[in-house]
Amino acid sequence: MPGFVLLMRPRDDGDETMRIGFTVTKKIGNAVVRNRMKRRLRALARELLAERGVAGADHVLIGRNGGVERDFALLRTELGKAFRKVTPQAADAPVGKVATSANTTTPAKAGAQVGKRP
Repeated sequence: MPGFVLLMRPRDDGDETMRIGFTVTKKIGNAVVRNRMKRRLRALARELLAERGVAGADHVLIGRNGGVERDFALLRTELGKAFRKVTPQAADAPVGKVATSANTTTPAKAGAQVGKRP
């Protein structure tokens, strides 16, 4: 299981700005652990969002259990894979459908999810 989940949703408002949000629940640990996980997610986003993110979309990285102990290079690789899953399917997905790998996996299993607002 990846150390995070990536959610991406196109805004469809004509603004090409990429936005990102981070969240880590109390289930992960105390405030020190949650803040460390958010710092790691911010560093990953700083490295990869500009080149692999989807323009005009909101991206949310949700920290998962074990993400704090996971090697940073492995997290970077996982985020790259998650962006590859989200980026090409954003244009190919039928309107109103959630596009994941073969439309059969859940975000927790795939590490990425794409969807259009209703």
